[in-house]
Amino acid sequence: MLRKRSVTIAGHRTSISLEDEFWSELVRIAGDKKTSLNSLISRIDEGRATNLSSAIRLHVLADLKGLSQQNSREQETVC
Repeated sequence: MLRKRSVTIAGHRTSISLEDEFWSELVRIAGDKKTSLNSLISRIDEGRATNLSSAIRLHVLADLKGLSQQNSREQETVC
């Protein structure tokens, strides 16, 4: 389900619509990086070339791909 949330970026409130799964992963990433959700979204916003929702989805995808590659390397080391 698409969910809209308000966040503060550079002192301005804005609304972002994302699927629940992306919000969950974004919260996980922020926790892993020991930063707030607003700070993480602000960093994504600073480096984006597309609309913010798309940039967030791409950031989440890149993070998940990184985790997948890390898990694959760890499994290869064990075998």
